[in-house]
Amino acid sequence: MDSTLPNLAALLPVLLLAFTGLALLLVDTISPDARSNTSMAIVGAVGSLAALAASVWLVVAGGGEPITLLAEAIKVDTMALFFTAIFASVTALVVVAAHDYFHDHPSPAAFYSLVVFAATGMALLAAANSLAVVFVALEMVSLPSYVLVAYLKENRGSVEAGMKYFLVGALSSAIFLFGISLVYAATGSLLFADVAEGIGSLDGLAGVAGIGIVMIVGGIAFKTASVPFHFWAPEAYEGAPAPVSAFLSSASKAAGFVVAFRLFTEAFPVGAAPAIDWVLAFGILAAVTMTLGNFAAAVQEEVKRMLAYSSIGHAGYVLIGVAALSQGSGGNGAVMGAAMAHLLVYGFMNTGAFLFVAMAERWGVGRTFEDYAGLAKRAPVASTAMAVFMFSLAGLPPFAGFFSKYFLFMGAIDNGFLWLAAVGAVNSVISLYYYSRVVKALFIDDPASSSALDAIDVRPTGLYAAVVFAAVATVLLLPGFGPVIETAEAAASALF
Repeated sequence: MDSTLPNLAALLPVLLLAFTGLALLLVDTISPDARSNTSMAIVGAVGSLAALAASVWLVVAGGGEPITLLAEAIKVDTMALFFTAIFASVTALVVVAAHDYFHDHPSPAAFYSLVVFAATGMALLAAANSLAVVFVALEMVSLPSYVLVAYLKENRGSVEAGMKYFLVGALSSAIFLFGISLVYAATGSLLFADVAEGIGSLDGLAGVAGIGIVMIVGGIAFKTASVPFHFWAPEAYEGAPAPVSAFLSSASKAAGFVVAFRLFTEAFPVGAAPAIDWVLAFGILAAVTMTLGNFAAAVQEEVKRMLAYSSIGHAGYVLIGVAALSQGSGGNGAVMGAAMAHLLVYGFMNTGAFLFVAMAERWGVGRTFEDYAGLAKRAPVASTAMAVFMFSLAGLPPFAGFFSKYFLFMGAIDNGFLWLAAVGAVNSVISLYYYSRVVKALFIDDPASSSALDAIDVRPTGLYAAVVFAAVATVLLLPGFGPVIETAEAAASALF
């Protein structure tokens, strides 16, 4: 990035999101009777899109050189801006969809501000260059997320899911923080570059640093819903409002991965920590996570719960971006860049799938595959969009999900991890079974009764717009995948 750009401009996306959240709260506080659900949704969407535009502008205007701020505790580079674009895109989709989903909620402003504040924490997390900033930003993401899951206070399932998520999340945060403290005790610094330097000369503290790294890996595994710290995800996603499930399974998951990508390239480089082979640990995590997630999704009868386990499987795919790294290999940037590109594609197709579920809930349609039977007859556009999401998630050509998985698996093979690519390919084939069940129900199966679809009379404008836009973005990423993968690989290569 061009060093002539003002330092404040480098943080423009983060500041735009923060000011948007504050504006939502301010309007709701000063004029609680004057504010409306529509105005709040517009403010949230405009702020998110402005952050997205600022991120793209900074990538285009910059030259690749990072800008460091606050005594090097924050570093804004292409990777930070790439992930901020993902967060802003998902936030905009969720905010637009929430306009209809929470149309009769007594306090919609709280929802919009919580979502935008969580996105602010994610954007700050992407730019973190210190373990202290990582933890603070993670808590900025986690605390609003707990409230969002339990946002439907009259719904027992939502409140129960929020409580479970909070208890498990608090434990995870404690483990993660304790791991940071052990790393600090061993290396004497919280800055990534200083930690990497200290890791190389631990003397008698190698065991302490090793335990700390294991705890940090555990914290990241929880945030990304990776096995064996995945058990909260199906409960939270099923009980939460569907737009919240979309937000957590896409944006929050990407936030966990940007931590992993930064920490295990800049703070704990490959081969720098002899006390623990974290590449092997992530390899095992990736294989087990994608396998368990896909097999569990295959036996679900509820669409929303199937998508929850599917998101666990996709976490396993993205973990390949860390698990397939090799010391001194020139292909490290390619495999991690492919994982970043997959997260971008996943952000649109997975968010769109959950928002379709939100639309079905808004219509009063049931939760199971059978309840979705014949929906294409009454909602052909939305059902076609859902088919695009399902086939792209499964990795079928010519959809964008196929190309992101292709580059990811090829990157693993080129780096000498053929077994990881093979496990990923087999799991992608397995996923086609349960994704195709949704398409079969929508387009082929007949409804249980002639009156089963009578409730689908009103087409919620915001939800429809968000679902259709996510589908269009998923399709348009196909011809535009070249610049996406090039930007992602360049951003990842700069870390090695």
